[in-house]
Amino acid sequence: MRGLWKWFADRWPFYPLRDLLLKEEIPGGASFAYTLGSSVLMIFTLQIASGILQLFYYVPTTDHAYDSVSYLRTEVPFGWLVHNMHYWGAQAMVLVVVLHMLRVYIWGAYKKTPLTWFIGVALIFITMAMSFTGAPLIWDQAGYWAGEVGSSIAGEVPLIGGIQKIILRGGETMGQLALSRFFAFHIWVFAPLLALLIGAHIAAFRTSGVGGPWVEEKRKRTGPFWPDQAFKDLVTATVVFLGLITLSVFFPVSFTGAADTLNTSYIPKPEWNFLFLYQALKYFKGPWEPIGAAGVPAAFIILLLAVPVIDRYPERNPFRRPIAMACLAAYVGVLAVLSIIGYLSPGLAQMPVIAPGSPPRQSSSYLMSVAQGAPVPTGVVPHTSNARKPQEHGRGGEADRAGKAGQRGAPPGSQSLPSEEKALEETTGRAAFIIGSAENGADLYEEECVSCHGPGGKDGVPNPGSEDGTVPPLNPIDRKLYDKDPKIFAGNIDKIIQHGSVPEGPHPALRMPAWGDSRSLTQQKIANLEAYILKLNGVNRAQLVHPGMQPKSFLLLVGIVYILTLLLLGGLRSKRSRKADSHEE
Repeated sequence: MRGLWKWFADRWPFYPLRDLLLKEEIPGGASFAYTLGSSVLMIFTLQIASGILQLFYYVPTTDHAYDSVSYLRTEVPFGWLVHNMHYWGAQAMVLVVVLHMLRVYIWGAYKKTPLTWFIGVALIFITMAMSFTGAPLIWDQAGYWAGEVGSSIAGEVPLIGGIQKIILRGGETMGQLALSRFFAFHIWVFAPLLALLIGAHIAAFRTSGVGGPWVEEKRKRTGPFWPDQAFKDLVTATVVFLGLITLSVFFPVSFTGAADTLNTSYIPKPEWNFLFLYQALKYFKGPWEPIGAAGVPAAFIILLLAVPVIDRYPERNPFRRPIAMACLAAYVGVLAVLSIIGYLSPGLAQMPVIAPGSPPRQSSSYLMSVAQGAPVPTGVVPHTSNARKPQEHGRGGEADRAGKAGQRGAPPGSQSLPSEEKALEETTGRAAFIIGSAENGADLYEEECVSCHGPGGKDGVPNPGSEDGTVPPLNPIDRKLYDKDPKIFAGNIDKIIQHGSVPEGPHPALRMPAWGDSRSLTQQKIANLEAYILKLNGVNRAQLVHPGMQPKSFLLLVGIVYILTLLLLGGLRSKRSRKADSHEE
């Protein structure tokens, strides 16, 4: 082994790299205040690892992106952990980078290392770009509209807005080209650029040295990076890592349903870290919109870049820099207030995207006529991106069958269904194989179903002429339709929602509309409705099929391993201390 190591060390600068990274004297000694930078590096490494794992399952197409991610989250062992860690890691990365910049500003460290500050500003905006381009990749409601709103804002910039919008979307509307470009930017442009900037930041930091405490007397005392500061970095990084696991277990990413441009009940908003810009632009109306789209973000960027240029006063103590601290409070306060107002605001109503020549969504009177058994007028078919050809009557095309396979356990993009599913293919619609949003389904239920099934599906609404005399309840639902398996349960009720039903009896006054056959609801809306009905009956449509280990059990195991590791390290340190004391004696 020694000979092998010598052969390697002679051909690779291991020891110089080790010394560059670990052998450093820190002014003022080690401190937990300096650990945020290492936490950013840890989170970025986690993002790369979890992102690569997701790429093994992700399909970057508008018809399979949502299904492939849903398959990963529910069917792949520990897929739920990979996806949730990537999501919460992205949120934490933005937050920790901002906190790191705030710490550098308060400590006045930018006065000693202005180049490091400029690279840090670039890191903030590339991190924001990663967040922006990553959200639409799932192609769910939240991600789709985040991309729609963000690219629309970019399109309002004077002179270059149109070009920016075309570059992001590949056209005027959000579609396959937009998804492909967001994917390319996220994976092949911003991720490598972020890695390069982190490397440049570390190099500049090592060259210029640490600013250290703002008190001159404390800076005279130094401490080694290894092992003192490295230990503190590891402790903070471990706490952040455990925090991400905890968030993944107790606050998993919600299923908002696949992107559906006809779902006008969804209020489009950008990601939380862009809410300040979203809200600021509301104050620039009419002809002032382009100025707001360009001026507001430019002002935020210029103010950050100008910090080392304007503040050249050597004093670093924040208590002796009242103007600098007041500017910081104003800057952060404006961002926070705008973000809070943007979060609480009702949002901007979005218009459904209707294909040329397609009629608008049918009115309530039309739906009532269908409910009463009237035939569907020829040629009156509401547009839906998920709608099948009228003559297919419940039989999906190749894309539908591929999506079904992805939701039922076969690899996403498969062109065939398992044998036990083929029996359902003739009667079950595409919606049964989509994991819908129960929250969105609740809104849809209030809009379309509550008049017949009552609030929460419990009321027995009278139905004269039917054998039962009332509309069957949905909570609890008929036991013949109920099943603990969410896929089977969804398939059972999907047939009725798609094709409708006529209650037994001589002349029932109310009939179940054929929401799918009449194209009155898109397949995604039907999936949302089914998710809500399952929730009413205590079944989670997004239930983990192959979790690898249940989330809470996994968190308990991680906690036990962490505590045992701390005890082991504590015991080793105590043993070393006793040996050192014995040698001194």
